[in-house]
Amino acid sequence: MPQSRNAYGRKRVLVTGGAGFLGSHLIDRLLARGDEVLCVDNLFTGDKRNLDHLAGEPRFEFMRHDVCFPLYVEVDEIWNLACPASPVHYQHDPVQTTKTSVHGAINMLGLAKRLNCRIFQASTSEVYGDPAVHPQTEGYWGNVNPIGIRSCYDEGKRCAETLFFDYHRQHGLDIKVARIFNTYGPRMHPSDGRVVSNFIIQALRGEDITIYGEGEQTRSFCYVDDLVSGFLALMDSEPGFPGPVNLGTPREFTIRQLAEMVIKQTGSKSKLVFQPLPQDDPLQRKPDISLAREKLGWEPQVRLEDGLAKTINYFRGLA
Repeated sequence: MPQSRNAYGRKRVLVTGGAGFLGSHLIDRLLARGDEVLCVDNLFTGDKRNLDHLAGEPRFEFMRHDVCFPLYVEVDEIWNLACPASPVHYQHDPVQTTKTSVHGAINMLGLAKRLNCRIFQASTSEVYGDPAVHPQTEGYWGNVNPIGIRSCYDEGKRCAETLFFDYHRQHGLDIKVARIFNTYGPRMHPSDGRVVSNFIIQALRGEDITIYGEGEQTRSFCYVDDLVSGFLALMDSEPGFPGPVNLGTPREFTIRQLAEMVIKQTGSKSKLVFQPLPQDDPLQRKPDISLAREKLGWEPQVRLEDGLAKTINYFRGLA
């Protein structure tokens, strides 16, 4: 599909969930390459302070809007990132979480169909549930509890993928679907309950660091700049390649290793304390990124040690 441009020769881009952690970093990159950006966010978990540095930027516009309701705008490209993404937030109002994934997808797909434009869906590694296959490839169908406390997010994102691919097959819509693995970096919400931000804040305060289970469960942590590079590479890929594509780092760490790394880098005297595992918490999570390497020429570049240093500096600045 040829890239559309407005009268000024610029592409006008819609980013839903743009005031959030990932959305705000994506907007920075889109503006840096010359696009005009319309950011849409209902500010349920997004924070306008993530966008304060864009005040006075003539190519940036913010609109407070909930994607559960139709949106009538004229754009050349849509990035659908709207949805609470941490267990603390998506379990706060699980019905609304499911609505955001499902109704939001329907509304954004309807807009893309009307405009005949390319649309990106931020999906998640949570579609794999507690995986029985390791590492996870895009062909793995997952092991998800459809009635568990995490299912509002897991199944909401799975249904969104279904809708995207049905619009692709039924209407010929040009879609791009990314499955995001654990991502961290500056602008993470301090109280989102995710393990990286939790550990850093506890360490900076000198509090005990809470580990669930024995800390032997694994995650693969991708720095936000690397992830956004993957987003852009996928969105700019050939029309006949809709995905889904795993975007994350294949370098795996135990939760205990992460905690020890955070303590070392912060110079904290925090101790490790152990609590029972939450329901349906995955024991292993690691992407197979062969497809991203082959089709997008993409793989993460930032080491966990280096990305953690930048993230710790960000949280020190909030104190």
